[in-house]
Amino acid sequence: MPRVIGIDYGTKKIGLAVTDPLQIICSPLTTVPTREIFDFLEKYIAAEEVEGIVVGDSMNTDGTPSQIAHLVVGFIRKLEKLYPSLTIDTEDERFTSIEARQIILKSGAKQKKRRDKSLVDKVSASLILQSYMDRKRKY
Repeated sequence: MPRVIGIDYGTKKIGLAVTDPLQIICSPLTTVPTREIFDFLEKYIAAEEVEGIVVGDSMNTDGTPSQIAHLVVGFIRKLEKLYPSLTIDTEDERFTSIEARQIILKSGAKQKKRRDKSLVDKVSASLILQSYMDRKRKY
């Protein structure tokens, strides 16, 4: 089976996660500057078999679109244009950054590592992807 990529979109950096080829485990992959994301995806998708991309749907806690929601929509449209053969989906990303920080804290990471925003972005992408995969398995 091909992999699925999870994306935690940000205006400066994008956190990425990926499933294993059997789509059982979701793991943090990397963090990429936003301006370099399409170059990264092109290389990654050329090297790995990928069937879909899941982008965190940027919302406020009350469910209304966040300040960057329009940027996420534009990003998704570009993904759909560049990769018409891939499934492009969204998943609610509310609270993933908070949950990611808690996971990193509980992992016993040193204070310097806990302050690393790119680590939070990768773990958030993994949480977005895991939530999507769990929801997908239910149906």
